[in-house]
Amino acid sequence: MKYSVLISVYCKENPEYLKLSIQSMVDQTLKPDEIVIVKDGKLTDELDNIINEFLLINSCLFTIVTLKKNVGLGLALNEGLNACRNELVARMDSDDISLENRCELQCKEFEKNQRLSIVGTMTDEFFEEPNNVVTSRIVPTEHSEILKFSRRRSPFNHPTVMYKKSEVIGCGGYHDVKRKEDIDLFARMLNQGCIAMNIDKALLLFRSNEDNFKRRKSWENCVSYINVIYNFWKKGYSRIDDLLFVTIGQVVMFLAPIWLLKLLSNSFLRKRKI
Repeated sequence: MKYSVLISVYCKENPEYLKLSIQSMVDQTLKPDEIVIVKDGKLTDELDNIINEFLLINSCLFTIVTLKKNVGLGLALNEGLNACRNELVARMDSDDISLENRCELQCKEFEKNQRLSIVGTMTDEFFEEPNNVVTSRIVPTEHSEILKFSRRRSPFNHPTVMYKKSEVIGCGGYHDVKRKEDIDLFARMLNQGCIAMNIDKALLLFRSNEDNFKRRKSWENCVSYINVIYNFWKKGYSRIDDLLFVTIGQVVMFLAPIWLLKLLSNSFLRKRKI
């Protein structure tokens, strides 16, 4: 079964992290037919050098989409998606690491159930070194629970998803929603009848650090999240109690100190590794 990999890169990425990310997709047990890398605006020389190293080794595997200016993750992914030549597309972030059997297991799910539009996985989150896994983000596995979960939070770990290109485009693709383009897209897909599942295994190592908490705590992030759920409520995707829950939660998150945010996140949103 053929699939494309879709990665977006912008100038503030870490070159070594990007190298590990791309390599983890090159090393999949079921090899990708194509890796599409979107350069979201001008990159640093170091990032360009990493991409060029892979092109020298196997230029036929890579498709490079170059954008003149930085447009943000969602719009950059739309450009990359249009360039993908396969129906199945595996998302990947430029600083995470996929386990080698991730895409093989996802493709098997698509083979077993041709009605599926999205297949995600759990993630293990690490600090500094990949073997220093501290928490896991557990999401629902069954379609009905995924649909219910999407009323308040993203029911997928975005960097883990493999989806059908035609279904994403048919639902309008990614919208220009800062930091919340994933939940916005997935809720639209689910509410327009797309069938989804999550594999009950952590098949991606997610790089976490202090900056992740700071970004979640920013006023821009909190307002964006509330606006997304407000729009879901207007469309009938979410209920008023979902909107109130998210609004109160985001205000608390914005006001809370970092140490309390970590405690709440690890207690209620993550599963701690022993």
